[in-house]
Amino acid sequence: MPWIFLLFAGLLEIVWAVAMKQSAGFTRLWPTAVMGVSMLGSFGLLALAMRDLPLGTAYTIWTGIGAVGAFSVGILFLGEALTPARIAAAVLIVTGLVVMKLA
Repeated sequence: MPWIFLLFAGLLEIVWAVAMKQSAGFTRLWPTAVMGVSMLGSFGLLALAMRDLPLGTAYTIWTGIGAVGAFSVGILFLGEALTPARIAAAVLIVTGLVVMKLA
């Protein structure tokens, strides 16, 4: 169960990061509200996952899901640039996540 909590915490991290971008510096009500609710949910699920998972593993996986997910949403939906350097960075993050899980 802790891995399921961690997966959903990471997915909610993507939601709050995108909502934060869409909030235009907290000037738009609904994206700001979505950000706040998804942030609370993400932190709550992360806390549940950390009951059973090591801190370093849980936090690294959570931030990695959020980072790669936000990177992907930015490219697929927000028109952000897809460059070789950014792809390499995402690959390095995923590689780090795999190594952390195996460690």
